[in-house]
Amino acid sequence: MSTEPQAFAVVVDSWFDGERRHDAPATFLIRDGRIEDIAAGDLGADLARRRVAVERGGFLMPGLVDAHVHLFLDGAPTDSKLRSEHLKQPLEQLTEAARASARQSLACGITLVRDAGDRHGINNRIREEAADPRNGFSRVRSSGLGVKRAKRYGTFMAMDVSDADSIRESVTKLAQDNDEIKLLLTGIIDFDAGAVTDEPQFTLEEARLVVETAKACGRRVLAHCSGEKGLAIAARAGIGSIEHGFFMDRETLALMRDNQVAWTPTFCPVHFQWAHPEAVGWSPQTVGNLRRILDDHARHLQLAQEMGVTLLLGTDAGSMGVRHGHAVFEEIERYLEVGLNLEAVLQAATSSVRRHFGFDLPRLARGGLFDGLLLAGSPFADSANLRRPLAVWAARSGEEVT
Repeated sequence: MSTEPQAFAVVVDSWFDGERRHDAPATFLIRDGRIEDIAAGDLGADLARRRVAVERGGFLMPGLVDAHVHLFLDGAPTDSKLRSEHLKQPLEQLTEAARASARQSLACGITLVRDAGDRHGINNRIREEAADPRNGFSRVRSSGLGVKRAKRYGTFMAMDVSDADSIRESVTKLAQDNDEIKLLLTGIIDFDAGAVTDEPQFTLEEARLVVETAKACGRRVLAHCSGEKGLAIAARAGIGSIEHGFFMDRETLALMRDNQVAWTPTFCPVHFQWAHPEAVGWSPQTVGNLRRILDDHARHLQLAQEMGVTLLLGTDAGSMGVRHGHAVFEEIERYLEVGLNLEAVLQAATSSVRRHFGFDLPRLARGGLFDGLLLAGSPFADSANLRRPLAVWAARSGEEVT
């Protein structure tokens, strides 16, 4: 990570502002963490004569964003016993694991992550620690502790609610500390059956109550959701973003577009289990189910892009085989395999996420905070260049308007 002086310049051969690529040299002047100017051409020599420090690279873009992680979980271990033992560790050890995740993310060029829930409040703690650049963390947007039904999926990241009064009370209380409200709308996929077999945890009216209560507190809702029934509820309720969203359909995508519901598809966990069935002990039949689920997911991602649904790139890092930081590049590969062009994929991983979060300037622009990733070469020439950061700058304050 680069430690920036009060004023410095970055000179590049080409750049991506978060929405559009620019195939010409440019000089960025950064002062007090903000982009003071973006000038055409290489002005490095002139700035150096004025004693402005100059960094050079082949390509500049906004820092990457992972819109769905669980910092306190370590995605590297694939042994189920080790993963179970990890959750039983003392709070401080789980917090150290979260710190390591945040450092690893920043080292990979991910300057912002959205933590999608843990029941310990570790994500809120790391969010505060990330404000100090000396810790070397990606910045953290935290959903804190989510809400779920008793005896249903999500114990490791959510609290139980029952009736309407408890929903209002819980969401209002959580909104005091959390950047967003996490709703566990459905359970997990039964891969042996190749379907979501449980009923949704909340009705449409209850999901709307969560959304309305959160909105009254100045917060949006993200929903863990897969399966036709749950997705229909999420889209109709006006959830801020659907996380995972397996078994999507065209009708739901149309509702999402019309109701401005974003989608974070998170291919990585399912793709890992398909690619490494031995880690879970899946049968050939289940592996076939996994492949069909992934293919269906890919078709609907492409359709979502064509229909104008807002896409957010997130990995579910911390899940089995999904490593913090590194998984972003794997998720990018899944989007590219679907047929999205790199410009659209990088937009989902940079400006679209920041805009969804309410950032005043979600792209590289004059006057904006400098949240940047410097690469040796253009990813449009070779996408592998994304994995080779020369320098990373994570803005630390004042990015958001909400």
